[in-house]
Amino acid sequence: MIYRNIAKPVLFQMDAEQAHHLTVDGLGAASRVPGATALLHSIWGVPSRPETTVSLCGLTFPNPVGLAAGLDKNAKAVRGFSAMGFGFMEVGTVTPRPQKGNDKPRLFRLPSDEALINRMGFNNVGTEAMAHHLEQAGSQRIPIAVNIGKNKDTPNEEAEEDYRKCIRVLYPYGDFFVVNISSPNTPGLRNLQHGAELKSLVAAVKDEMEQQSAARRLPMKPVFVKIAPDVTGNELEYMIETLVASGVSGVIATNTTIGREGLSHPNAKETGGLSGKPLTSRSTETIRTVYRLTGGKLPIVGSGGIFTAEDAYEKIRAGASLVEVYTALIYKGPDLLRELNKGLLGLLARDGFRHVSEAVGVDAKA
Repeated sequence: MIYRNIAKPVLFQMDAEQAHHLTVDGLGAASRVPGATALLHSIWGVPSRPETTVSLCGLTFPNPVGLAAGLDKNAKAVRGFSAMGFGFMEVGTVTPRPQKGNDKPRLFRLPSDEALINRMGFNNVGTEAMAHHLEQAGSQRIPIAVNIGKNKDTPNEEAEEDYRKCIRVLYPYGDFFVVNISSPNTPGLRNLQHGAELKSLVAAVKDEMEQQSAARRLPMKPVFVKIAPDVTGNELEYMIETLVASGVSGVIATNTTIGREGLSHPNAKETGGLSGKPLTSRSTETIRTVYRLTGGKLPIVGSGGIFTAEDAYEKIRAGASLVEVYTALIYKGPDLLRELNKGLLGLLARDGFRHVSEAVGVDAKA
């Protein structure tokens, strides 16, 4: 209630990006104060329960609700977010070289639609600075995923090297990696989702992961690919067939959408990726399709429009083993994490499931 009654009214009077930076930078600074992370955990932490502890790809997630990429782009507040009740978190998207991103304004609230539109354009401090931040943060109580992308001025035919550079620098610091080829805000990026380009890119990423694992004498780490909600039909079928054949660990479904159906707020006219409530059913349908196409053999992280425990549970029943939030956190605050986890426990008990994994994909199988 602290967020909804005190912080949110103040933040929503500010420019959206200014509020974003104030929140992340403030949390990062606060988490460096001795005892602060323990306090954050006592206020917003989520007790780990056997029913919702998830084992996936050799990692243990204390609960199935994670933080999506885009909020802590530069890994400035990892200690703070890790203490707040997430089961895992993504940092990034990071690119090899620092870049400013697109021109401002580039982040817009749509309160009447409970949505956001962003055209940030991978603004970030680059891999070297992120590595420093992650090294300073140290080990955490939850798995940390590093979301990687290419620089805007890198042509697609050279994109593989950008992804390799990210892995080379950041391999020691991520528990798993996410390949972002689905943001609508970097020109041409989504072309990497298709055909020979996708096959070649994933092969390069897998090769670099293996090289770094061997060179650094570290375990081989999982790699997920984040896909767009705007790919459907035969195009989606071919993409998933390519990803399965490539041996990636899983997919994140989905990124933001370029669709604008059913919006009422004036900011709907802005270009960029749409997230939040309008994405709920579209991302769930993508999860269900991916689960069916793979026979449930490719792990899925469900992302897009999760505001309630029922939203999260629908994605799990559609085929997601884990879920992520972002926009709902902006609108509802960190109390959301306890709401989601408590609600999931109740829904699992209602349907007679002893563990969350038993619910994964039950609707897609029907």
